[in-house]
Amino acid sequence: MTTGALTHESVLVIGASRGLGEAIVEEYTTRGAHVMGTARGAAPTLLHDFARRSDGQVEIEHVDIDDPTQLAALAERLAGRVFDLLFVVAGISLAPMNEIAADIADKDFGRMMQTNVLSVMRTVERLQHLVHPTGTIAVMSSGQGSVTNNTSGGFEVYRATKSALNQMMRSHAARHADERRALLLMAPGWVRTDLGGPKAALEVSEAIPPLIDTVEAQRGIPGLRYLDRHGDAVPW
Repeated sequence: MTTGALTHESVLVIGASRGLGEAIVEEYTTRGAHVMGTARGAAPTLLHDFARRSDGQVEIEHVDIDDPTQLAALAERLAGRVFDLLFVVAGISLAPMNEIAADIADKDFGRMMQTNVLSVMRTVERLQHLVHPTGTIAVMSSGQGSVTNNTSGGFEVYRATKSALNQMMRSHAARHADERRALLLMAPGWVRTDLGGPKAALEVSEAIPPLIDTVEAQRGIPGLRYLDRHGDAVPW
């Protein structure tokens, strides 16, 4: 897939302080979009550094999606704004690759499920009204969320959070079956970020441009799709 015309000119990226989220902000800015990215706190981040160099194309907001009060406050601050694309990228992993689910600390399991599943879905529900009626809501899932493709094991709890997220997005899509928005679960591949780790197969620069090409190509196609960065369907 090659880079085509920009279909999402105003973009809101939730979880953009570093890693894939920050790279998505950079990629969309390079393509000419006006982008708002969120960070959890007030501390300087890569997002802040890039925004200073963006000539006004990048805005920064602050929200911790694990805090419903902060999420509600963000929705109130953005009332009246319209975005072509809401992309929720936030996610965490607190368990080593080979740790089995039975061995993870209860608090770490709960925090991963809270952030990767419940908080992401709350973000979609609380901010969906900011998205143009023919716009796109995208959520960063993972190929590890595929039950069908899990033949190797590993990352057991992280996999479980992404599978649960996929299921919740299917429920969301069923409730909004009459709407014209594109709903996307994106699987970027195993990328070298703080979350993906140094052994991951892809550089950010290899993963994000084709992923954005795919997101751009989906506008105007209603309904939910689970896609890899090249636009191929991922088995549920």
